[in-house]
Amino acid sequence: MANEGKPCPCDIGDRIEYGGLGQEVQIEHIKAYVVRPSTASDKAIIVIQDIFGWQLPNTRYMADMLASNGYIAVCPDFFVGKEPWNPAHDWSKFQEWLEDKKPTNINKEVDTVLRFLKEQCGAERIGVVGFCWGGVATHYLALQYPEIKAGVSVYGIVREKEDRFTLKSPTLFIFAENDYVIPLDQVSALEAKLKEKCTMDYKVKIFPGQTHGFVHRKREDINPGDKLYIQEARTDMLNWLNKYM
Repeated sequence: MANEGKPCPCDIGDRIEYGGLGQEVQIEHIKAYVVRPSTASDKAIIVIQDIFGWQLPNTRYMADMLASNGYIAVCPDFFVGKEPWNPAHDWSKFQEWLEDKKPTNINKEVDTVLRFLKEQCGAERIGVVGFCWGGVATHYLALQYPEIKAGVSVYGIVREKEDRFTLKSPTLFIFAENDYVIPLDQVSALEAKLKEKCTMDYKVKIFPGQTHGFVHRKREDINPGDKLYIQEARTDMLNWLNKYM
């Protein structure tokens, strides 16, 4: 699910057998996975889950990667205890499942996490990275929160807001050329409108031959032909965050 206007089911991809280096904590009304860098930092990243939820090992692996690069990383449960999507579920019920889990209806949770990062973690510079459902959410937050220093939206587009091109945070959009969820014409339309209307720095990048989920749902050892693109996208993510944070 990476297109708010016409969401489609996703393939869960390659599950990473990964335990995680951080810990689960309670932040007011939501649970979250938090991992801290080896040295003190005032920079933090909110990592936003895909439809498979905040406990997916692949997403925690990405949070740990960010922490290893000097960021406090927090991956909250933006479904607030509601069951994440399971590939075994009936895909015909996907829209019904999504009704109370809109990626553009997370302000209460975001505000909670921002307070936590500022008051409990000493974060002074905060960014956002999101995948799929979280990519839509990241685009949404980049339109809503000027205090967010940088955003990386990985295969996600907000479609329904009139002002969806007036970014308030520098945002990198990462897409896959062969993404059946987000066709290239939607990516081209996004880039054209950003060029016309956006005064904030942004970048739209399409990775050739890749499919939806390649950045966090493909294992490099299983997909050696995609390894360079997986690594390049992750490097782009880190470079973007480093540039603005």
